[in-house]
Amino acid sequence: MAGMCTQGLDTGFAGLGYAKVAFLGLVQGITELLPISSTAHMRIVPAVLGWQDPGSAFSAAMQLAALAAVVSYFWSDVRDIVFGSLGALARRDFADRYFRLATWIVLATIPIVIAGIALSGVLNACDSPLRSLTVIGWACVVMAILLALAEIYASHRRTVDDASLTDALLIGVAQVGALIPGVSRSGSTLTAALGLGFKRAEAARFSFLLGLPAIALAGLKELWELHKVHLDAHGWSVLAVGLVVASISAFFAIWGLMRVLERFSAWPFVIYRGVLGVVLLLSVAMGWLV
Repeated sequence: MAGMCTQGLDTGFAGLGYAKVAFLGLVQGITELLPISSTAHMRIVPAVLGWQDPGSAFSAAMQLAALAAVVSYFWSDVRDIVFGSLGALARRDFADRYFRLATWIVLATIPIVIAGIALSGVLNACDSPLRSLTVIGWACVVMAILLALAEIYASHRRTVDDASLTDALLIGVAQVGALIPGVSRSGSTLTAALGLGFKRAEAARFSFLLGLPAIALAGLKELWELHKVHLDAHGWSVLAVGLVVASISAFFAIWGLMRVLERFSAWPFVIYRGVLGVVLLLSVAMGWLV
């Protein structure tokens, strides 16, 4: 079902109510940080259940739930980077490993910021063509293939301590792909990190740390956009419920992802994404989903 527009911004979530948004928050939180595309699930689940599309504004605002989950799960890394880089800056020790990593994270965020600003009019527009189920289906299939290739040919030897500026920039460029619904920020950056030879769990850790500024900026920008269109109190309260549920489910999603990558491989996600994409494309072709 079509979403709802507020001054050109897709705010379909406001009309869904607390229970439906809580359920979608659960799905969003689980899929946001797994390499399976939360945007795809935010289009598929409502379509299957006959609910209206919660809209791109909902998906973007839910980035703050992902931010809370990543910061809490990787708190020791975040703390070391923040305070270590500030201490190095005070000492003017620009060769400090934490200062270098913090600098790389900032530089790696620039590509998606530029691309996000350039595409913002299309990404958040009501009935955006990029949120079509066909686009999402093909994105799922393509990313499944790329992740499979990375899993097959990766050396799985490197750690975050071995990372370089070039690694950070390449993963930052890969992160731009996350703007296309169905690609997945986690999926694109994990694929890039695996392709650069990082161990599976280290690839996830590095991609999450590099993605923190982008996740924060996307969520805060969307809150500002919702403020500018004067989202009413009901809409804000519905969004708050979704954020709380998504934060909790996202934390457990990270925990699950790290366990799978440490003990097995990325193949479960490859298979899931590939099947999801094919089923989605067939469902659209057969007229089961629109």
